[in-house]
Amino acid sequence: MPKKQKRALHNTNFIVQGGVLGIAGIITRIIGLFYRVPVTNIIGDEGNGYYAAAYQIYSIMLLISSYSLPIAISKIVSARYSKKQYENSARVFRGGLIFSFITGGIVCILVYFQAEFFAEKLMSEAMSAIALRVFAPTLLIVALMGVVRGYFQGMGTMLPTAVSQIVEQIINAIVSILAARFLYGYGLKVAALLQNDHYAPAFGAAGSTIGTSAGALGGLLILMLILLLTSGTIWDLRRREYKENPGHKVEGMPFILKMIFLTAVPVILSTAIYNISDVIDNGMFNKIMTLKGKGIEKTAIWGIYSGKYKLLVNVPIALSNAMSASTVPALSAAIAAENYRGARKKTAQAMRFTMMISFPCFVGLFVLAKPVLSMLFTGDLELASKLLMAGSVSVIFFSMSTLSNGILQGISRMRVPVRNAAIALVIHVTVLYLMLEKLSWGIWAVLVANIIFALIMCILNHMAIRKYLNYRQETLRTFIIPAIASAIMGIATFAVYKLFSLFSNNLVSTLCSIVIGVMVYFVSVMKLHGIREEEMRELPKGGLLVALCKQLRLL
Repeated sequence: MPKKQKRALHNTNFIVQGGVLGIAGIITRIIGLFYRVPVTNIIGDEGNGYYAAAYQIYSIMLLISSYSLPIAISKIVSARYSKKQYENSARVFRGGLIFSFITGGIVCILVYFQAEFFAEKLMSEAMSAIALRVFAPTLLIVALMGVVRGYFQGMGTMLPTAVSQIVEQIINAIVSILAARFLYGYGLKVAALLQNDHYAPAFGAAGSTIGTSAGALGGLLILMLILLLTSGTIWDLRRREYKENPGHKVEGMPFILKMIFLTAVPVILSTAIYNISDVIDNGMFNKIMTLKGKGIEKTAIWGIYSGKYKLLVNVPIALSNAMSASTVPALSAAIAAENYRGARKKTAQAMRFTMMISFPCFVGLFVLAKPVLSMLFTGDLELASKLLMAGSVSVIFFSMSTLSNGILQGISRMRVPVRNAAIALVIHVTVLYLMLEKLSWGIWAVLVANIIFALIMCILNHMAIRKYLNYRQETLRTFIIPAIASAIMGIATFAVYKLFSLFSNNLVSTLCSIVIGVMVYFVSVMKLHGIREEEMRELPKGGLLVALCKQLRLL
């Protein structure tokens, strides 16, 4: 096989791969942000509340069945691919499909037939069962899709995952808007017939979930097409392995399924504990608010929290998810080769790159909370803007904790994130209960408890990485310089917005302040020597970026 083809199939520059996946993640979150705006305006805050309750159950079932599969498959495939065990890598892929079909099928059936139980008993939102039942087939589709993505990621390329994510979200956006509008109208007829106004937003929420299912199916079809197009190259590698090493050991399917299970379960546990806090938050909030006599407005309040605040905060966190996904196979390959120095270098690069993005996002959301929300949503945005300002710091903590989870999984310390997440969850639930029940903080209790959860995860994961990898985090260029540059950017962004708002509308003022803020941050980072030329070259289109900086005399 030509060397150029091999490099294309197994690109070891995980920063570039993480950047590709990160860009795709940001694009999909932006698409998600903009399609959720018209959907929110169609189904309202109450509909968003029903959608959020159904989505929480769907997320937990997804965690149990398939969320860990891309990480588990990529980790196993990467360890074999780095040793040129191409046949065993392909067998891991086939084993993953069997595993995903079983787990995805089981939870699909469970959610479909027990939707009312989960909605009413667990989430205290009986009307969300309509949307939850529509989510059921998506669980099987996403499980199969996760295996294909993990296979490509294990081979060192994030491009198929990135392309499928964008296609998935585009289809999701179009179908969600159309289905939400159609089913909301149908819900109005049902509401008039049954004398229950809640049916309109409940059916509207179900329409939005149809988009999720359609998008997942589209993403899976795109991945299968890419797999078909690259099957010739993959087969050439396997045939070459047979020719060069005819006595190579072929792993049996029972062993592979056992390996997938043992790798996936710790990831499932850590990820489930890490993400189950949303379900606990929603359930506790609904129950306690109902007991306090505020059951009527609780659904709308949660709709504001999940459909506006969380929607915006999750956009920058997408980058840390992408970096974590690219870090796991890269670190697995380094550890398999006993290259501990390389593993420490990759850890430092990933953390620095993530913080370079997280800090300005935190400051930007804090400074432009009300303008950004006003640009996207209609109605009373007072609560949403206050939540966004207070909770924007969670971008840093959740980004860091997500990445550190991936680092620990990549160095085969699979149980450590489980333990750390369990500790953080216990503290989180305790704080949440006290603030909801005793202090009556309402939705602010949820916000504070989530920040505390992410902060504890950061501290515990950092201590574990330091212990197991003999690693010390560099602070100046990773934290201090991005923080200073972000502060400068925040001041400039606020001043530009105030200036433009004197003679322009909110949309123009917000967009102009964002563009200028990005430019100010970039120049500040370069002037403070926050990033070096060799690091910049490792970014997507890094050579072009270096040339531009030299032209502007920033390097």
